Amino acid sequence: MTTTPTRSGTPYRSMLHPARASFGRLLHAEWTKFRTVRAWTLVLAVAAVVTVLVCLLGANGSTTSGGGHDTLGPDGKEVVDVFRYTHRPLTGDGTVTARVTGLKSADGRTLEPWAKAGLLVKRNLTPGSAYAAVLATPAHGVRVQWNYTHDTAASDTDVTTTPRWLRLTRTGDHVTAYESPDGRTWKKIEDVRLPGLPNTVQVGLFVGTPAHEDVRRAFGGTSETYAGGQATGTFDHLALQGTSTSGDWAGTDMGPAAPDGPVAENAPPAGTTTVSASGTYTLTGHGDIAPAQDGPDTVQMSFQGVFFAVLFMVALGTLFVTGEYKRGLIRTTFTATPARLKVLAAKTVVITAVTFVTGLAAVAVGFTIAQHALRGNGFKPPEFPDLSVLDSPALRAVVGSAMLLSLVAVLALALGVVLRNSAGTIATVVVLVILPQILSFAFPLPAAQWLLRVTPAAAFAVQQGVTRYPQVKYNCLPESGCYPLSPWNGLAVLAAYTAAALLLAAWSLRRRDA
Repeated sequence: MTTTPTRSGTPYRSMLHPARASFGRLLHAEWTKFRTVRAWTLVLAVAAVVTVLVCLLGANGSTTSGGGHDTLGPDGKEVVDVFRYTHRPLTGDGTVTARVTGLKSADGRTLEPWAKAGLLVKRNLTPGSAYAAVLATPAHGVRVQWNYTHDTAASDTDVTTTPRWLRLTRTGDHVTAYESPDGRTWKKIEDVRLPGLPNTVQVGLFVGTPAHEDVRRAFGGTSETYAGGQATGTFDHLALQGTSTSGDWAGTDMGPAAPDGPVAENAPPAGTTTVSASGTYTLTGHGDIAPAQDGPDTVQMSFQGVFFAVLFMVALGTLFVTGEYKRGLIRTTFTATPARLKVLAAKTVVITAVTFVTGLAAVAVGFTIAQHALRGNGFKPPEFPDLSVLDSPALRAVVGSAMLLSLVAVLALALGVVLRNSAGTIATVVVLVILPQILSFAFPLPAAQWLLRVTPAAAFAVQQGVTRYPQVKYNCLPESGCYPLSPWNGLAVLAAYTAAALLLAAWSLRRRDA
């Protein structure tokens, strides 16, 4: 059979005898086929260059002047440490006990699900210092939380309707949390170690509530409602066992300016602590004690080039198979290797390898220069982490992005086998991978998040660099780089689509003529 040479190079003809077509030889043949077609290697090179350039351009277009949280927790990460605290110093070991009898909104607004009232052992009154707390919430029961990022569930008691006894026992650098329905039978919840806890710490009651933030999106636009609220917690049977240098309980509004700094402009009203004649303590305050979740994701911001690289990988994976169907060379390949599934497997291995290696190199370089550009534009420590390509979560995002590009190329190859048409295959993959990402910026949030769960676009979640904590309410907006699935679960959705497409391609090869 004669063919007409094209600008992309001389069409490849397999010289393998069917009897000698081992998988290793077949892999070599497919690799030779790929590298001898200049158009394919050119597409791969252009994809790498575009990835790096767009990563750099995207980072250069992002600036900040700071102004976010300036409170750092024990691990150096940004935290929120704002609440009403009624406390006394405790020297050495000891136990603090109280019963939480109620929790309600102090300003008439709906009580936030993560409003909290409970007992707290804190290293000192410095914002961001180490702590351990046992607390009650209206919607998430009794919890033990410590050092801002750690959370353990205990009972599901709703403190708005059922009082609950709580206790914290300090022994050296260990703090043990307990709860009880009646103050007599105690259940151990968690033993927390706070390394370096000094001999004298602060212990007492606390109350706080996250600000109310509601984001709604319709086809006409996005609206956001934000308001700081206050919560009121009531306690009785407060008792402290141990040595204290003060016989009185002091009230403090914890926060970035606490305990002696100026009050921020437009801040919520100051908290209060009152004590009744019967020994009931009523604390009113605002704020939260939790990891900060409202800053930009500088890891995800460094991968904008991957979105464009996907288009090149789709084209490459498609042409690697549809080009042979278009010119009729697939018959030559199947004549040399009658085992068609081996041909599909060899093509899959080759396209996976070349796209992953190229994508990994391009993404690593793009991430590195994008991070440098972001730091130059104000995204600096301590407000923003200084990450290298080998640091977590950057390493996971870099490797995951390379896997994303490789899986997209294999998906295109598999659908190319099924459709046998370049334009139709490219359009189909773009609709599956790219279009949901674009539509998610405009659809109402429930629909947008549904799209990013069930379509291959979920794989872009692997680029997320911000850890989302379940004990913190946040609005997950696609345009902010937030995805409803965790990084690896999102990538698994694309992997599942790719596996299904490969199975369909295998079925198609066995049932249809070349």
